Amino acid sequence: MRVLLSDEYIEVRLALWEKVLGLLGNIRVARRHVGEAHVVEEPVREAMGAGIKVGLRLPWLYYVARTLRLDQAFVVRRGLPGLAFDVSDGSRLTHVLVSTPHASELARELGGATP
Repeated sequence: MRVLLSDEYIEVRLALWEKVLGLLGNIRVARRHVGEAHVVEEPVREAMGAGIKVGLRLPWLYYVARTLRLDQAFVVRRGLPGLAFDVSDGSRLTHVLVSTPHASELARELGGATP
């Protein structure tokens, strides 16, 4: 999994196995549709508390999943901070949380808060 940030988009690119087991495709959101962005120190804990999910779920270790309402997506793993951001493009997806060692830098570039 990689998180890429360009002048126009933020993109979460998943490995093939993550797509298959997580029942989730790559996520690409135009930066103009990215709302509040912030760092989450324990992203697995947040994913676990987000209700019923479909996809790959290894509690306390790893999640590549979406909520049943398809409004939240999680690509998180234990030991890495998470970048959380809201999506306001009119699609069902309204919130993304992804683990990355560069969460603070990405949140800063997106104009969000860092701890």
